[in-house]
Amino acid sequence: MKTHPRSRAVRTPGGLSLRVEPRALIVVVLLLAAACAAGVALIGTGDAKIPAADVLRTLAGNGTAYQDFIVNELRLPRVLVGLLVGAALGLGGALFQSVSRNPLGSPDLLGLSQASTAGALVVIVLVSGSATQVTLGALAGGLVTGFALYSLAWKQGVHGYRLVLVGIGVNAVMTAVNGYLLTKADMVDAARAVVWMTGSLNGRDWEQVWPLLGLCAVLVPLVLANARGLRMMEMGDDISNALGVRVQRVRLVLMVSAVLLAAAATAAAGPVSFVALTAPQLARRLTRSPGPNLVPSLCMGATLLVAADWASQRAFGADQLPVGVVTGVLGGAYLLWLLVTERRAGRI
Repeated sequence: MKTHPRSRAVRTPGGLSLRVEPRALIVVVLLLAAACAAGVALIGTGDAKIPAADVLRTLAGNGTAYQDFIVNELRLPRVLVGLLVGAALGLGGALFQSVSRNPLGSPDLLGLSQASTAGALVVIVLVSGSATQVTLGALAGGLVTGFALYSLAWKQGVHGYRLVLVGIGVNAVMTAVNGYLLTKADMVDAARAVVWMTGSLNGRDWEQVWPLLGLCAVLVPLVLANARGLRMMEMGDDISNALGVRVQRVRLVLMVSAVLLAAAATAAAGPVSFVALTAPQLARRLTRSPGPNLVPSLCMGATLLVAADWASQRAFGADQLPVGVVTGVLGGAYLLWLLVTERRAGRI
C-alpha cells in the first residue's frame, strides 16, 4: 500500500502506530473550528438575538436565567442534533463511497434515505404514531432495506458497481412507495409527513440528542478501528485478502455501520439530502489525500449541515426554510458539477 509522501508515523506509548497527514490534520482542525463558529452563530440567531460573547458565557454556565433558557434549553439541542446528523451523514457517505468505489455511492442514491422515509411514513400514515414511534419506524425502514440491498448485491461477495446499480433500483421502488403512502394519508397526516420529508431541525430537543449521540459514540470508534482494512480494500479484494484483511467481514461491519448512521440521521432530522454525497468529496479535495478520509468527511458533514441551517434562517429574510431545502439545492448543483467533471475525465 502506497503511503502519502507527506504523512508522518506517530507511535503512542502503548505501541500503537498511527499515520498522520499534516494537511489532513489541519483541515480537520479548521473544519471543527468552522463547525463550532457556525454553531455559536446559530445559537445566537432568532427572534431573541444573543451576541456570540454572551452565548459562550452562557454555555460556560455564567449567563442569566433568561439566556440559559434560550441557549441551553431551546437552541443548543437543535445545534447538537445538526452537528451529529451532519457528522453521521458525512461518515456514512464516506463509507458507502469507499466500499462501492464510486463517488455517487451515498445513502441518498442507494435508497436508504428513501427507505428510512418510508418507515417513518408508515408510522405517520397508518398509525398516526408519536415522534418516538416515527423515529423507530425510520430506523426500521433503513435497516430492513439495508439488509435487502446487501443481500441483492451479494454474488460471491459484494462489489461496488453492483451495489450502486441495486441501490438505484431500490431508491426508485422506495420513492414510489412513499408516493403511494402519501396518497393514502388524510390531510392532517399528509401535511405532517410532507413537513418531515423535507428534512428539518425545527423543534429538535434533547430527546433527539441523546440517542444519536450514543449511537455515534459506539459506531464512530468501530468504523475507525476498521479504517486500515477499508483503506487496503481500495486496492482490490484479492490483494487485501493476501495482506490478511478479512474483506467480507470488514465490508459487512462497515456497511451495517453506514446504514445505521444514515438511518439514525434520517430518524433524527428527516431525509436531509446530499450531505452524505458532498461531504466526502469536499473533504477529499481539501485534504488532497488518498483513502476514505473518514474523519475529515465526518467534520465536513457536521460543518455543512450547521452552516446550511444557519443559512436557512438568515439568507432568505423573514422566510425560514427547512435545512433539507437548502442542502437539496446546493447538493443538486454539486451533483451536476460532479457528473460533468467525471464525464470529462472519462470515468462515467
